[in-house]
Amino acid sequence: MTQTSENVTWLTQEAYNQLKAELEYLSGPARTEIATKIAAAREEGDLRENGGYHAAKEEQGKQELRVRQLTQLLEHAKVGEAPAADGVVAPGMVVTIAFDGDEDDTLTFLLASREYASADIETYSPQSPLGSGVNGKKIGEDAQYELPNGKLASVKILQAKPYQA
Repeated sequence: MTQTSENVTWLTQEAYNQLKAELEYLSGPARTEIATKIAAAREEGDLRENGGYHAAKEEQGKQELRVRQLTQLLEHAKVGEAPAADGVVAPGMVVTIAFDGDEDDTLTFLLASREYASADIETYSPQSPLGSGVNGKKIGEDAQYELPNGKLASVKILQAKPYQA
């Protein structure tokens, strides 16, 4: 999954299906489960001192936020193909860079939106300073991006290959 502008998110068919299934679960069975938890906690009595009730309401709020996020994401999603393995950095690719010309100081990350983030690999958004700096560069090219202190940092693209889940 990749985000290429503020409103359009490009998804592989697999990512789209996965997010749609999550939305269907959260909008259906998960809503029923949380409503049951809230009703059971409400029957316990005084709501001001009812930890189970407050925890269930908090869980419901988080769940509804996720439903809104997924709904918005899928409304603006475009399903497309994974990026080509042509050595050009693009969203949906695993990128390895070397910092400041030091080939031993490297970082490998997935260039994608946070919806595609996993515990297996660090993820950088294409809109992040590093992400926008490397996006469109070829293997062997140098890229610059702005650090939080306003200075520019340079990296060299060592590898760029499509992400395999």
